[in-house]
Amino acid sequence: MAEKSKILIIGGTGYIGKFIVEASTKAGHPTFVLVRESTVSDPVKGKLVESFKNSGVNLVYGDLNDHESLVKGIKQVDVVISTIGSLQLADQTKIIAAIKDAGNLKKFYPSEFGVDVDRARAVEPAKSAFAIKSQIRRAIEAEGIPYTIISSNCFAGYFLPTLVQPGVFAPPPPRDKVIILGDGNVKAVFNEEHDIGTFTIKTVDDPRTLNKIVYIKPPKNIYSFNELVALWEKKIGKTLEKEYLSEEQLLKNIQESPIPINIVLAINHSVFVKGDTTYFEIDPSLGFEASELYPDVKYTTVEEYLQQFV
Repeated sequence: MAEKSKILIIGGTGYIGKFIVEASTKAGHPTFVLVRESTVSDPVKGKLVESFKNSGVNLVYGDLNDHESLVKGIKQVDVVISTIGSLQLADQTKIIAAIKDAGNLKKFYPSEFGVDVDRARAVEPAKSAFAIKSQIRRAIEAEGIPYTIISSNCFAGYFLPTLVQPGVFAPPPPRDKVIILGDGNVKAVFNEEHDIGTFTIKTVDDPRTLNKIVYIKPPKNIYSFNELVALWEKKIGKTLEKEYLSEEQLLKNIQESPIPINIVLAINHSVFVKGDTTYFEIDPSLGFEASELYPDVKYTTVEEYLQQFV
């Protein structure tokens, strides 16, 4: 067996980052996480960092704005996975510069973990956020840095516990009335976060994924809004009152809502009205579907995921 690549995760204490860290250690990769000194003393993130250490993670102290610390961290590993949050996406040019200076990297994963931004047809303000991700892709290509892009589509934990109800931020999903975006017939893809971590780490030492996009679109996780509601109704044995929110009204709500609600709504528009996770076939010259590459991964289906709220 070839040795498993050493992986540095930048943004490991973030929402999706912690799942990538967990999957990396579980899969037996020597795992490194870039942390700021301030993160370690933070009451919430400090606990997470402590749990990383207990699972054998190597901490690399550094910062996106400290070039030397980045280069030093990158020189210790083979692969860098960025999972930094939306406000820092543009700062990934600093990671690219450090990768160039380090000169040893086998592969870089920019912070994507959503729709394929080169194919998305989002409205503002999501459009600008997606555009930054596209710019980072172009910068990686221009520098000739080997990469893999993970298009993980919708985080189940964001969308399913509330069935995407506007202004509702905690489970359970509705039991009386449900608001459905658009006509409810557009398909979307929902993936459980541990599975996103597992599939991501599977690609690390897989030569097929070099300079490719890996789309996480398992067949059992593709549902339209109407199908999602029907599945939930079946689970709770009750028919919900349905209100359909037209595209026109949704666009108006996006324009009138403050940050970050407007971004959330714009992403919902991209997913449920435009169908940006499903409207295109995967081009085999550009990428692959994860559950086809790794049929051994037992992923959580949408049906299994919703069961916890019944």
